[in-house]
Amino acid sequence: MEPEIKNPFEQGPYIQVAGFCDQVLEDKTGALSLIRIIDTLTHTEARPDAPAEMPPVTYRLKLVLMLKSGRARGRHEIKVVPELPSAETQPPLVMTVHLEGDERGQNVVADMNFTFTMEGLHWFKVFFDNALLTCMPFKVRYTRLQTTTLPLAR
Repeated sequence: MEPEIKNPFEQGPYIQVAGFCDQVLEDKTGALSLIRIIDTLTHTEARPDAPAEMPPVTYRLKLVLMLKSGRARGRHEIKVVPELPSAETQPPLVMTVHLEGDERGQNVVADMNFTFTMEGLHWFKVFFDNALLTCMPFKVRYTRLQTTTLPLAR
């Protein structure tokens, strides 16, 4: 008989939202509106010398985590570790959250200027006090369009 695997987050914190978007609006009550939720970026190079492999492309996006406490209370560390399609990891984004328990929680909105160096599926692994909480996928596609200059007809 195999041992039962217990979810370390069975009693909190709970994930209300984990994703990426272009813009976040916050009203005076603290409610968030996420504008243009995205999980895919298509980068196009259209020129005569468009490279066969995708060149590095920096893209600005917002990382949004909305957590509800459950039984989790106090100060905790959130770490987001980007993992490239090659399985190589990048330096993490580290932040602190303060949880008050029950239905209360904390919204985390982080500006990211991330440089994608290869196409494919990137994973952003979210750790809560060094335990994996969730993973957020982000796909990068590269489209190459080699253009030519045609002589004008006379």
